[in-house]
Amino acid sequence: MGALGARLAAVLRAGDLVVLTGPLGAGKTTLTRGLGAALGARGQVSSPTFVLARTHPTTAGPDLVHVDAYRLSDPVELDDLDLDWDGAIVVVEWGRGFVDGVSDSVLDVEIVRATGADTTAPGADLDPDDVPDEPRRVVVTGTGPRWADVTI
Repeated sequence: MGALGARLAAVLRAGDLVVLTGPLGAGKTTLTRGLGAALGARGQVSSPTFVLARTHPTTAGPDLVHVDAYRLSDPVELDDLDLDWDGAIVVVEWGRGFVDGVSDSVLDVEIVRATGADTTAPGADLDPDDVPDEPRRVVVTGTGPRWADVTI
């Protein structure tokens, strides 16, 4: 996921809105961490679940704003965060349904993770809570004029 984040960093610019969707543990924060590393973000990029949003200045361009909408109950609460939608690259975990109307262009990244290995199969000795990294399927969809001519 980190490598995908770095790859996305190459096409992102100020004003871009990225929405990350996927189950717990899918790799949303890891993707954002890779994005931040590629942008030269200062500070540790970690899940902002309890602070809701963190702004990371970067060394070579717009700030990276990392938002976690998991605990929000209404899109109005996202608006109350007073984010720099136009001057920063804004990444919103769990943002689907919360960012409607914020921008006419959105890069939607959906991460689908397998639900786990079959720990009951004969010869399986895996504890269900200790399943090794599993492959993910990632669907990246750009909507709006910003993404009309961009290939990712």
